[in-house]
Amino acid sequence: MPFVHIELVEGRSQEQLTKMMEEVTEVISKNTGAPKENIHVILSELKKGTYAVNGKWK
Repeated sequence: MPFVHIELVEGRSQEQLTKMMEEVTEVISKNTGAPKENIHVILSELKKGTYAVNGKWK
């Protein structure tokens, strides 16, 4: 039972997020042999200004 955790900065449409989750599920199933109904995709959206890269706020 694979669990996939994805963290993204907020700002994508529901349609984009749905497509991403569908494609991630497809790839995980293809590469592991796990049935799609057993694959869990957990999405966390980060608010802009709540993380940094190389010490600089994004």
